[in-house]
Amino acid sequence: MLIGSMTAGDVRCYAAMVKAGKMVIDATERQLPLRHSHHRYVIDAPNGAVKLTVPLEGSTNAMPVMMKDVLISEHGNWRHLHWGALFSSYGKSPFFDFVADDLHRIIAQGNQRHLLELNMQLHQLIVEFMDLPIVTSVATTQDEVEMALDNGACDMRGKMGGKRGDRLPIVNVPYYQMWSQRHGGFNAGLSILDLLMNEGREGVFTLMKMAKNLNLDNTQI
Repeated sequence: MLIGSMTAGDVRCYAAMVKAGKMVIDATERQLPLRHSHHRYVIDAPNGAVKLTVPLEGSTNAMPVMMKDVLISEHGNWRHLHWGALFSSYGKSPFFDFVADDLHRIIAQGNQRHLLELNMQLHQLIVEFMDLPIVTSVATTQDEVEMALDNGACDMRGKMGGKRGDRLPIVNVPYYQMWSQRHGGFNAGLSILDLLMNEGREGVFTLMKMAKNLNLDNTQI
């Protein structure tokens, strides 16, 4: 599966990744803000869903540079704000303590300059902690992107993680969420961090159920 880089992508995206087993991240993508998940993720906070944004250097209006060249801005003390929001939302969740140190190191103490570096560190943490059956590689040239497609990778760029919901046959399977009773029910469309905090390694079974009917065939997507 060929897909764009995302900051702690949503649960649906990770369900597709688990279904694929192997994924290639396109680091040559341009026009990034057209798909806001490149630098935004949504968590389940006590008062409702909260969208967290990693600030970028330069204009975010149809940014022309490749993903691999996008730089993070330290404007607005975003690292402190993101960590505070994560702690407030998940500090008492079942699996927060198990992953907190590593997550704090990446987000609050991180010194990443490139967005791709931050996204990959979060992705690797998620895959390793949840023990997800995903093999990930990064295509840094157009030739590598074309090679992935020639080798049969399903092109999912622009089809997931956008501002508009996808139409893929991925079922939103409810799972335990700390704030569901306060919010009146299950909240879908959240970052994979929500599933990680609430279900830990058992979350892989939720992802498998979600993508059970997904056929990752370029002729079907």
